[in-house]
Amino acid sequence: MTTSTATASRTDGVAAAGPGSAPPPSGPDTELAVKDVFGIESPLTVPAFGEPSEHVPETDPAYRFNPDVTRALLAGFTHNRRVLVQGLHGTGKSTHIEQVAARLNWPCVRVNLDGHLSRLDLVGKDAVVLREGRQVTAFQEGIIPWALRRPVALILDEYDAGRPDVMFIIQRLLEREGRFTLLDQNAVLRPHPHFRLFATANTVGLGNLNGLYHGAQRLNHAQIDRWNIVATLNYLPAEEEAAIVRARVPAFADEAGRELVTAMVAVAALTRAGFRAGDLSTLMSPRTVITWAENTAIFGDCAAAFRLSFLNRCDEDERHIVAEFFQRCFGHEPEEPGRVSGHGPLTDEPVRSH
Repeated sequence: MTTSTATASRTDGVAAAGPGSAPPPSGPDTELAVKDVFGIESPLTVPAFGEPSEHVPETDPAYRFNPDVTRALLAGFTHNRRVLVQGLHGTGKSTHIEQVAARLNWPCVRVNLDGHLSRLDLVGKDAVVLREGRQVTAFQEGIIPWALRRPVALILDEYDAGRPDVMFIIQRLLEREGRFTLLDQNAVLRPHPHFRLFATANTVGLGNLNGLYHGAQRLNHAQIDRWNIVATLNYLPAEEEAAIVRARVPAFADEAGRELVTAMVAVAALTRAGFRAGDLSTLMSPRTVITWAENTAIFGDCAAAFRLSFLNRCDEDERHIVAEFFQRCFGHEPEEPGRVSGHGPLTDEPVRSH
């Protein structure tokens, strides 16, 4: 077979590197009332798509929206503002953006900026493909050109974990018009009028200051300064967090389950207070509380589930502090079985630790 070189000017924006090849919608075609959709007191409306497409996230009916962060994200969707959401792990930063997009039927794509992501992954690269029985070299555009051509919300996940040299690739996107230059193709891409850009970060480009986020990079603050809106998503109040846990684990929807989940959230709150005071080097996120509840339903023993879900990952020198928090909320040590009647596995006897 012969090998030739093919030009890669793709005016339709469809490339093998993209997440899909279905024709995208042209843009929002309806307006939704913020108060009706998100339960936030506001007279504003927000543009939305009438029908979902393949890249619209699934709606989570149990999700609770933070009003301030929701307003920031809606400003991003409505007014094309670049929005960075920062906060501790497990607060639901990426999920918050996805759930706003889900209710607007706005196509959404997440890219995790891990340390192995390269310029070629974001921009595109030449690749050998098979066309009409012949091997040809063609340019396959990366995720950024693919998203720029469409009414897509692009989420740069773990923004402060990306290598600084890679992060400069998106710097031009953060400016008002955000045109993107494809050097390999001598082309300048103009963003789709309804392309939107979001990001999530744990440290806002400050690096791994507290030891929780190994791999987080110190980012250039000239780039951080280009984000139009920086929103902070903190942990929810205890009552709302408990409601989310019960919604995720229906086995704890009764009165006994409510009491158990309330105690779990109380333990989590104590670990967070201990972390802020410098007594602990780790903390229990809402994600971990949900995992603890799920494991309790599996093992039938909330103490064993606590050890497997959180205690065993703590520093050995700090486990006695975490055990004290558990004892304070449950009235017994985490080494003792703590089955809640009616919430065990499908056996008569609770799972015991050895």
